[in-house]
Amino acid sequence: MHRSSGYCESGMVKRALLTAILLLSLASVFMPSQVVAATDQPNIILVMTDDQGYGQMGAHGHPWLRTPNLDSLYQASTRFTRFHVSPTCSPTRAALLTGRYPFQNGITHTILERERMTLEATTVAQLLQKSGYRTGIFGKWHLGDEEPYQPENRGFDEVFIHGAGGIGQAYPGSCADAPGNRYFDPAIRHNGTFVKTQGFCTDIFFTQALGWIKQQSGTDQPFFAYITTNAPHGPFIAPPTNTKRFTDRGFKPTQAGFYGMIENIDENMGRLMEKLDQMKLSENTLLIFMSDNGTTGGGPGNGVIGKNEDGKPMVFYNAGMKGMKGSIYEGGTRVPFILRWPGKIQSGVDIDTLAGHIDILPTLVDIAGGTVPEELGVEGRSLLPLIQNPEADWEPRYLFFHVGRWAKKGIEGRWSKGQPGPDESKYNKFSVRDQRFRFANGSELYDLEADPGETQNVLNDFPQVAEKMRQAYDRWWDKVRPGMVNEEVPLAAERPYHRWYEEQKRVSGIPKWQAPE
Repeated sequence: MHRSSGYCESGMVKRALLTAILLLSLASVFMPSQVVAATDQPNIILVMTDDQGYGQMGAHGHPWLRTPNLDSLYQASTRFTRFHVSPTCSPTRAALLTGRYPFQNGITHTILERERMTLEATTVAQLLQKSGYRTGIFGKWHLGDEEPYQPENRGFDEVFIHGAGGIGQAYPGSCADAPGNRYFDPAIRHNGTFVKTQGFCTDIFFTQALGWIKQQSGTDQPFFAYITTNAPHGPFIAPPTNTKRFTDRGFKPTQAGFYGMIENIDENMGRLMEKLDQMKLSENTLLIFMSDNGTTGGGPGNGVIGKNEDGKPMVFYNAGMKGMKGSIYEGGTRVPFILRWPGKIQSGVDIDTLAGHIDILPTLVDIAGGTVPEELGVEGRSLLPLIQNPEADWEPRYLFFHVGRWAKKGIEGRWSKGQPGPDESKYNKFSVRDQRFRFANGSELYDLEADPGETQNVLNDFPQVAEKMRQAYDRWWDKVRPGMVNEEVPLAAERPYHRWYEEQKRVSGIPKWQAPE
């Protein structure tokens, strides 16, 4: 930011000063805007949806899905067009919160105690607290349901979450939500106590977050609100007001639920932005929107799903990408990453530099004016230089992906399939990405500039590129392999959320949730 340090009475100096001001004003139109100094700490709201993916919004080319509020946010934001996360949810959440690859955090699955984020990790919430922030999470946690792993012990002051990976889910071991939960009127754990809510889950999470944000607006502290919807994750249920448009056009209930949940998310994003304006918080709030992995395979359908008002077919759309959730191709790992901070970050700007989930922690800490201790082993980089100037120098690098989900030794059944362990699965379902190429499964190489749909294997055309990526992957594996601390952990004998819920129900009951204004 440029400020004059005083003024002079000389007419000549006045004219020179006016000319300088004019030139600076013109420069601000044509040059990237600069994020304010660290002393001007913004509030930070990070919204992450579950299984939405990249293509499921109008601004990314979807031909018939209605997301006017997300599209408006897109137009007012800087967008990273090559932003990547892990193929599934717990791994992405661990990387986002720690700036380290999920395997370094012990996360190699979404269940079987392999979704528990190592207690050795430090989260972005903890670092933001050190910079004076109040912190809150609203929605999905999915990084361990046992007490030491819960978000109130990982840097969050306000906690309003469901258990497991989804509302009502339960798996062998500790991973389980409150028993009997559904998408409507779920029991939610609020700062260690269950409350019985009323309404649809996504509406509830945004309402609780907005109430907490309103409370924080009356203090001198900046805040970090982490809004993590479980939608549009299965079982694909949305409010009737959101499904009717699709069922009227011949959609099956599953597809109507999936797309209805996304349009409901869009409504809540509109509500969030409207309330920020009303509370006069928009100008000093960094608002981020993203998804945790590629779009799911179960909900969107395939081929023609229904017919539009004009009779034209409504066809499944995934932005021309290969793969979906659970794959190591573009469709599994590429997601939206949209940042709005009015007057501080440029609107309508695309940044095509490769970036990923491991970059979120260093970026947010940088913007908040904090520092990331070297001993944390953070792998990501602050994206602030690129946000300030999309043409900034940026050292090339690789990003690494692995689906994980190999079988857990000593456990059999539907939840433990595949190769018997990490060492046997090292070269199964992995990929390496740089700015131009993706090297996959040891035998595939795709030139994303020439072939964004990853249809042509060019391994024989660029053998040296593939070999360098293979060597980089081997070095990466050797680095992250010691962090897989949950592989030999036996399954817990109980499900904490079930025990806590039943104990509270017996002793004091489950009170009704008091929705904030």
